[in-house]
Amino acid sequence: MIPLTLAEVAELTGGELTGPAHDVVTGAVTLDSRTVAAGDLFVAVAGERVDGHAFLPAAAAAGAVAAITTRSDAALPCVVVDDPVAALGRLAAGVHARLVAGGLQTLAITGSSGKTSTKDLLGQVLAAAGPTVSPPGSYNNDIGLPLTVLSADERTRFLVLEMGSRGPGHIARLCRVARPRVGVVLNVGSAHLGEFGSPEGIAAAKGELVEALPEDGTAVLNADDPRVLAMSARTRARVLTTGRGADAAVRAVDVSLDDAARARFTLVAATEVHPVALQVVGEHQVANALSAAGAALAAGMAPAAVAAALSAAGPRSRWRMEVSRRDDGVTVVNDAYNANPESMRAALAALAGLSGTRRIAVLGAMGELGPDGAAEHERLGRDAAAAGVDLVVAVGPDAVGIADGAAAAGRRAGKESVHVLDRAAARELLSEVLRPGDVVLVKASRSYGLELLAADLLTAGAGA
Repeated sequence: MIPLTLAEVAELTGGELTGPAHDVVTGAVTLDSRTVAAGDLFVAVAGERVDGHAFLPAAAAAGAVAAITTRSDAALPCVVVDDPVAALGRLAAGVHARLVAGGLQTLAITGSSGKTSTKDLLGQVLAAAGPTVSPPGSYNNDIGLPLTVLSADERTRFLVLEMGSRGPGHIARLCRVARPRVGVVLNVGSAHLGEFGSPEGIAAAKGELVEALPEDGTAVLNADDPRVLAMSARTRARVLTTGRGADAAVRAVDVSLDDAARARFTLVAATEVHPVALQVVGEHQVANALSAAGAALAAGMAPAAVAAALSAAGPRSRWRMEVSRRDDGVTVVNDAYNANPESMRAALAALAGLSGTRRIAVLGAMGELGPDGAAEHERLGRDAAAAGVDLVVAVGPDAVGIADGAAAAGRRAGKESVHVLDRAAARELLSEVLRPGDVVLVKASRSYGLELLAADLLTAGAGA
């Protein structure tokens, strides 16, 4: 973060300072007392399990200059506010305005799926052109996004933000914290359908990003998704389309996959053509790469440089098509960070493209699908069978429909389509059936914790 006096922190947050006004925050802003270092600003947030105010002495001992709190404390100087999370957003907004005045370009990404993968690609592409800040993991909410903004400083040329939405107005609020100049919308799918009620409701929420763009900004829209393309009518900014169709301004042609299910294609942009060989797994990454390319072009990079940087970019975030090979020859694909019908189908397609003797899909339930949840799970089982999966293992009570769908599509119940109650049962089953050459996909919604099962599988194969 840029250095700020405590007086400036109080002014930007609207808080009351109880401490020396001229002390300076020279380090980072953090909510975790375990990561505090000398010069940091600690934000005491009261969560469901712990209250950050209880850790003020620990933050002080670690060298924090001050804390944003709801009450004064003897442990260290405080900026007292009504709501530390809202104050964090106001602090980020103030710092962002200063950085933009100094030449910072801000790019934001939203969509039902693929946000983090696209953010990781775009961050690496832009880093080839200048100092870039991109968030770790999925820092896409009212806490993660301000923390990302506050990790930038005067040297930062590009700031990449991921914007999630849990309801109408959320993305608009994030855009008030850090108004982007380039906005990327990837897709409108079924993620959080239970909360939004309809795809149209999801599209309305995602479109808040393009509505926030300035007139001299750029909306990068996936032309292969009709609901995204329709957002062109909701923005004052220039529209740059991406996709596989001939009408897209930034498009991919001659797409192919290697034995590791990594895509190769020709990038067509601004009358130029350049080869791209992605290092990330799955044909669905082509759409993500095109969106990243469009954003980088909008930020001023040349097509040749974009293609070269895309080809060099690797996976960054955990549990997203994370491919590991055990000593005994079993390949484990950990894509267990999250799941919805679209991302499940993309993962199954990637599994089908991976070289192996048998393909096994270990699938947990998908959350927040609303009244169509049961039908979507059964459809997923059918999709797995259609993708050529040899064995479907549905994990957990909420996933029984997956096994039923696979059985209805021709997989033998109890043999090629199996339902188990929990992670332990899945681990036991797989320990008995896995053999060298198998490729195992593990995927579910985040709340089901199947990334732990993937870790179990890798541990089981260590030293084999």
